[in-house]
Amino acid sequence: MISLSQLLLFAAASLLMALTPGPNMIYLLSRALCQGRVAAIMSWGGVVLGFSVHMLCAAVGLTALFMAIPMGYELLKVAGALYLLWMAWQGIKPGSISPFEPSSLPAHSAGRLFLMGLLTSVLNPKVAIFYLSVLPQFISPDTGSVLGQSLQLGTVQLLISAAVNLGIALSAAQISGWFARHRLWLAVQRYLMATVLGLLAVRLLAQGRS
Repeated sequence: MISLSQLLLFAAASLLMALTPGPNMIYLLSRALCQGRVAAIMSWGGVVLGFSVHMLCAAVGLTALFMAIPMGYELLKVAGALYLLWMAWQGIKPGSISPFEPSSLPAHSAGRLFLMGLLTSVLNPKVAIFYLSVLPQFISPDTGSVLGQSLQLGTVQLLISAAVNLGIALSAAQISGWFARHRLWLAVQRYLMATVLGLLAVRLLAQGRS
């Protein structure tokens, strides 16, 4: 199976991916700030289930279909990059606010919160691209079952992402409070997030197909 060194390297890549601003982080922060920790935890449950969907799709080879069909992969890559650019624009356009700054959102039922978290995660291009471009690099058919390796790596990614997103959901109020006391950093955070998302989009478009 997969060696410990490879698992640790993959875990580091998964942690970096989880800490990068994206739709899941923004949604959980916004929901926690607007409706509280319980609502954020319900949303987090949906997000984690979304991670499971991505993991299972990768494990059974559905994502490999996009790798095997050049046009399918290119369409996914362009769509993901455009979505990241749209997210970057949302952060810096006139009138936009930081995800760490409270905004008025309607309260939703537990079921709807879970569903919205699930959809946000399933439709998150960052997660899909991670599984398409990073996970295959750590799988070697010569060392054992491809399905087993995929599930092993996917479980590592799921646990790390779940832990990071739960921490974000539970600490959103503290994070928001800090930014409220340091207003300048709200603008800095917005532009930093937009820059990261923009760079990810450019890197994605420039990334060749393996």
